[in-house]
Amino acid sequence: MIRRIPILIMFLIIFQNASAQSAFYTSSSKKAIKLYEKALTCFNTIDPISGKGNLKCAQELLEKVFAKDSLFGEAYSLAAKINIERGDINQAIKFKQKMMRVSPVVSLIEYYFLAGMQMGVGDYKNCLKNATHYKSSPLADARFLVNIDRMINNCVFALNAIENPVDFVPFNLGEGVNTSMPEYFPSLTADDSTLLFTRRINDKRAPFGGKQEEIFVSKKQFDLWGSSELISKKINTEFNEGAPTFSTDGQYIIFVGCETGAKGDYEYGDNRKGFGSCDLFYSQNIGGDWSKPINLGRPINTKHWETQPSFSSDGKSLYFVRGLTYDRQRRNPDDQDIFVTKITENGTWSTPERLPTNINTPHREESVQIHPDGKTLYFASNGHSGMGGLDIYMSRKGDDGKWGDPQNLGYPLNSYMDENSILISSNGELGYFSSNREGGYGSLDLYGFKLDKKHKPLPVTFIKGKVYDAEDLTPLPALFQLTNLSSGKILSELRANSGNGEFLITLPSKNDLAFHAEYVGYNLVSKNFSVDQLKITNEGYVLDIPMNKIQPGTFVLENIFFEVNKWDLKSNSIIELDKVYKMLTLNKEINIEISGHTDNVGDSKSNILLSENRAKAVVNWLVEKGVDSSRMSFKGFGETHPIVDNSSAENRAKNRRTELTIK
Repeated sequence: MIRRIPILIMFLIIFQNASAQSAFYTSSSKKAIKLYEKALTCFNTIDPISGKGNLKCAQELLEKVFAKDSLFGEAYSLAAKINIERGDINQAIKFKQKMMRVSPVVSLIEYYFLAGMQMGVGDYKNCLKNATHYKSSPLADARFLVNIDRMINNCVFALNAIENPVDFVPFNLGEGVNTSMPEYFPSLTADDSTLLFTRRINDKRAPFGGKQEEIFVSKKQFDLWGSSELISKKINTEFNEGAPTFSTDGQYIIFVGCETGAKGDYEYGDNRKGFGSCDLFYSQNIGGDWSKPINLGRPINTKHWETQPSFSSDGKSLYFVRGLTYDRQRRNPDDQDIFVTKITENGTWSTPERLPTNINTPHREESVQIHPDGKTLYFASNGHSGMGGLDIYMSRKGDDGKWGDPQNLGYPLNSYMDENSILISSNGELGYFSSNREGGYGSLDLYGFKLDKKHKPLPVTFIKGKVYDAEDLTPLPALFQLTNLSSGKILSELRANSGNGEFLITLPSKNDLAFHAEYVGYNLVSKNFSVDQLKITNEGYVLDIPMNKIQPGTFVLENIFFEVNKWDLKSNSIIELDKVYKMLTLNKEINIEISGHTDNVGDSKSNILLSENRAKAVVNWLVEKGVDSSRMSFKGFGETHPIVDNSSAENRAKNRRTELTIK
């Protein structure tokens, strides 16, 4: 949880400074008035470095004012402003209330100011009282009623949430992760074994203020997080890098790099180029070494502020936050929404789209995570009903593809302070967040907590594996695709690590699945299975994929399906047919024969005709996709080439098959 002065209170400071000047005071003491005006001058003399007035001077003069006149209302109002600037909202409230008690006439707007401060410290009962008082007055300024309604709504929500708390017992992630410097924006691999996060560090090389942000990594060792290290010198520079997100398998990261402005153009350190205030970059882990980061480019990155990415587990979607900028660096925090972009069929990113208005509000959204289940979104916002500052919410995508209305994760996880940097583990048991709460190692630390049952994501599991040459065991960076066999939806599409051939994927449920692996010079590997059939270890389910070099031979296309006694291809055959098409496209030098086979049920001549037409249907489909017909032939064998005897229904199903022969 992060303690900040709420935006509303900052607005109150500005408004009061503009509206509270008057030649008429509640004090008749000339000495008190003279001292007060000197204090006001100190307060309004802005230091160009700190951006604040001379608060010490103003405070010392006010103490003399109160000695001369303890009922000077304007002086108490100024004392409230000084404490707001210092971040001591509770003390500011005391001075504001004192002003209202001693003043013979209290302007209605003071109830608005007081309610805003009380919201900022979680005094919901008194906030509700004063906000309701303001709204019920016929003199209420219509310009402020929107904020008043927000305060009333949040107070009602907060009082109810406090009466109905969720289970929340946070624990510090320990000295392997946390230091005296701030740590925030965590990200995990799908197996929860590797943690990425941002740390602000002292660095004399940093161009601004001797501090900058770096990306660190920690690995879990016996259920404890090990000592963190800089992820890579190729990624970290003397400028700001942070808010990283892992791909499911940890082989890619997408992170934020911010421009230096040192040369009047967009420079991001280490000769990186970009488009705006902060841009998204990516890097790939190749055999344990991270590649030089590459800007994701347009249309993701713009002249504005792109940050806090979250990569979907299927590798198809990227969620991120975009904040509008003005004059490159100035931006209104309320001009900040969640966007999503998707990989298109030609491998490029689509134009990012704002999430709908039941997620994004006219206020501030940030710290987004799309959970590995692909249907649960976690994010921070101060625009939905909540505890007053930035709260953490979740939304679930329905079967119609629409996001449901967000649910607040409840009190005491959410409080009157700002909550963000939320991360939920793949199994949904643990949540992670950043907080400057007491008992930590200093400043912001990363904490974990057990997630309340009603806010958990959908169940997921993960599969680890390796793709390798079946003969010499050489790791292969094959393209790997996992598909839901019943729906045809691609659950994951990725390339095995080019250094060790390993992959890691998450699955939202234990459906019947089809996997496909392809690599130049190798036979495609295609098989359907259920997760329960896989070997399970302490690290999860294991699926290793040996691949054979392309050479003359025959193998079964296990996911080709036809209607009974017909040669019409079923729609769920398209997945497998696409794989054959890709293999032929990758390896243009090979020719193939498609052969059809049946069981022994029915007339043998009819079975020959049926099997031939089924083989022909496959070839025709490939021709329509653009494969040269001269590279393919087809033949039907009917029941003459069984691979097992036809003594059972199970065996007959195995004999009904389509085979591909490489000539």
